[in-house]
Amino acid sequence: MYGQLSTSPVGFILGLLALIIAITVHEFAHAYAAERLGDPTPRLMGRLTLNPLAHLDRVGSAVFLFLLLSGSRFVFGWGKPVQFDPFNLRHPRRDGAIISIAGPTANILTAIAASILLQLLFSFRVALLSNWIIGLLVYLLIGLLQPVIILNVVLAVFNLIPIHPLDGFKIVEGILPEENARQWKELEGYGMIFLILLIFPIFGSPSPISRLISPVINFLLSLLLPTAPLI
Repeated sequence: MYGQLSTSPVGFILGLLALIIAITVHEFAHAYAAERLGDPTPRLMGRLTLNPLAHLDRVGSAVFLFLLLSGSRFVFGWGKPVQFDPFNLRHPRRDGAIISIAGPTANILTAIAASILLQLLFSFRVALLSNWIIGLLVYLLIGLLQPVIILNVVLAVFNLIPIHPLDGFKIVEGILPEENARQWKELEGYGMIFLILLIFPIFGSPSPISRLISPVINFLLSLLLPTAPLI
């Protein structure tokens, strides 16, 4: 997928737009969940918005663009994490888990909505293509919906990995008994080390994290996007 985006100018623009949508939806969902659970921190920091500029991380976006434009097989980036104050929550561990799972859930719901719309466009494409202007818009929309589905699924599955600072770490902490949760919390300081070791490919082979999550991603894409290329 990333190779196609980097070689086609239109595909690159649509893929970049899809990435912005996925990150914005993900981070807004974190902020919205925190607000509903009684923590105004994200709202006070300007994160309770669908404005992408509030959620994009400059360094993370630059890294993604550099790797994508260079044609690298290994592409990654990140958005600006949403901060919340556990002292404003009635049940800090449980509510923290809810806030954390809100991001991946929003991504999956976005992918499902995009999949439904894509199937509708395919079903009525003959009638829609009767006018060349509408046909062009349909073509561009289909080209956008496909990476929207893929990137939202990838972002959701990746963030469910239980390693700090990914959402899965807080989710596990929230469902464990209190004593086990304290022991789990002690692993937080090693999260970035584990994550780096899992992300980077070794001797040109697929990265360990890719081998771990690709089966899940491919299964979801087979349901939402039957013609999607395997990752």
